[in-house]
Amino acid sequence: MAEGKGRENWNHTAALLATMINIMRSKGRPAIKPSELNPYLRKPKPILRGKDLRILKDVFVKEENHGIVK
Repeated sequence: MAEGKGRENWNHTAALLATMINIMRSKGRPAIKPSELNPYLRKPKPILRGKDLRILKDVFVKEENHGIVK
């Protein structure tokens, strides 16, 4: 029940903050959505899998002349 109250309070606060930011933004900047300011609605960072992990291998593993990893 307390978490529901916190979520509702943040929905209200995020809407007010987004309105104030959008009123004072410069013309070239995009509008901010309330969901971008609400900590309950933030998306978790994606987990690296598959080919994304090869980037880490290129950074941390040094290869010798013949492609043999030591």
